[in-house]
Amino acid sequence: MPITDFLVKNAKQYGNDVCLVEVNPDIQEKRRVTWRDYELIEPAATCHYRREITWGVFDEKANRFANLLMSRGIRKGDKVAILLMNCLEWLPIYFGILKTGALAVPLNFRYDSEEIQYCLDLAEADVLVFGPEFIGRIEGIADDIITNRLLFYVGGNCPSFAEDYDKLAANFSSVAPAVTVTDDDDAAIYFSSGTTGFPKAILHKHTSLMHSAICEQKHHGQTRDDIFLCIPPLYHTGAKMHWFGSLVSGSRAILLKGVNPKTILETVSSEKCTIVWLLVPWAQDILEALDIGELNKEDYTLGQWRLMHIGAQPVPQSLIKRWKEYFPGHDYDTNYGLSESIGPGCVHLGVENIHKVGAIGKAGYGWEVKIVDEDGNEVAQGSVGELVIKGPGVMTCYYNNEEATAEVLKDGWLYSGDMAQMDEDGFIYLVDRKKDVIISGGENLYPVQIEDFIRKYTKVKDVAVIGLPDKRLGEIATAIIETVKGVSCTEEEINEFCKEMPRYKRPRKIIFADIPRNPTGKIEKPKLREIYHSSNLIYDQNKG
Repeated sequence: MPITDFLVKNAKQYGNDVCLVEVNPDIQEKRRVTWRDYELIEPAATCHYRREITWGVFDEKANRFANLLMSRGIRKGDKVAILLMNCLEWLPIYFGILKTGALAVPLNFRYDSEEIQYCLDLAEADVLVFGPEFIGRIEGIADDIITNRLLFYVGGNCPSFAEDYDKLAANFSSVAPAVTVTDDDDAAIYFSSGTTGFPKAILHKHTSLMHSAICEQKHHGQTRDDIFLCIPPLYHTGAKMHWFGSLVSGSRAILLKGVNPKTILETVSSEKCTIVWLLVPWAQDILEALDIGELNKEDYTLGQWRLMHIGAQPVPQSLIKRWKEYFPGHDYDTNYGLSESIGPGCVHLGVENIHKVGAIGKAGYGWEVKIVDEDGNEVAQGSVGELVIKGPGVMTCYYNNEEATAEVLKDGWLYSGDMAQMDEDGFIYLVDRKKDVIISGGENLYPVQIEDFIRKYTKVKDVAVIGLPDKRLGEIATAIIETVKGVSCTEEEINEFCKEMPRYKRPRKIIFADIPRNPTGKIEKPKLREIYHSSNLIYDQNKG
């Protein structure tokens, strides 16, 4: 059955129960109090901005948006892009799209105007739904993207080049449209990219979404009593597919804006969260705040918190050891996944295997995995090879890219591009990546994009960007720069020049050195990693 059936079921069974809560600590609201016949705003009594909706309202909002889309000619197989920060509107919009039989196309909120336009064109999106944070980026390309494309705006003060989603959707029926959606229908396009620059469009069927939901609930055992704290952005398969466990169980989730350690613990405490998914940097920040006494866990109600799990990057064993010292009652888990395998869970450690921290685990529920050599043959136990995956959540293809699809889909197996090995107990450990993608704080950075930008600086002759290990972020983007002969260049100059890039793409470390290339002209990045890996470890240890 399609995943929208879970929403319909929850609306019928738990219609009056709260399902989603949005918390934004950056907005402080004054609490209104009544004194005799006057209403006062109590200055000292502030609270975080907080909104909530029930399962019944969730389903009604999804239906209203579906009917709005269909009134504008959107039909099965069309594509609707979403460019929103986490908010209460995000998931009802997503499900409204699915209810029309159209494909949901989530966009990374860090994309610049050029990347947004590229992804809209690649996915052949018919509609773009965007929020206030993106007005400037969309305005710059509005004339180019508005041709044969609808633009809906979510938020106050709708810009002139878009239509007001809130006002329009409220006037449409809350009854579900009469559209039949099957497991074999296309459901969504997500975006990924290797080192070649712009993202690839990943096509998934409803089967993938459904399997992801069931897999998540099987792995983490969500029940109606659980409350999931969702911090990462919903455009990412990881965040949404972990929330799918709440959808299956009909339980509540909290959408938190912000990753400050105090904010996280306050929200776990006030909202009574039982499951929290963190990235390594956030867990590190919480531990550091506890170490230095900036936070005291006794100040919060945390006894109900039963599971902390981490994904999106390798997890240091030392981190989990420290975590268990502070939170001995927590279960811990990690999940491995790709957008091409509909997010986390195709490999899964399991809470019962904390003694294997460092491994990414074994095949997840309903998945098959193996490690193969260059010819696709399984390698011997303990040998390094490429991790390949098979199961109901594997993508259909890279949309409009047959060549790239053929490179990674072979006989039903998805080739991950990750090098791994298996121990004697069948647990899988990542060794390295074939691709040059840098995973920094859970976000993918693409070296070619950074290199192309830095090469524009007149003093730069050549540049190579690699990932080096970092205690907090997992990896940091490091630019090795070869300058024009006889020209003096400083780290400060490069950093100043890179300010024109989005902050998350800027190199965190600059090294001036020659760039080695092989006879065919390709940069020898393995050699660079070998040279600078150990020196960076020394640097990192000195920092810590």
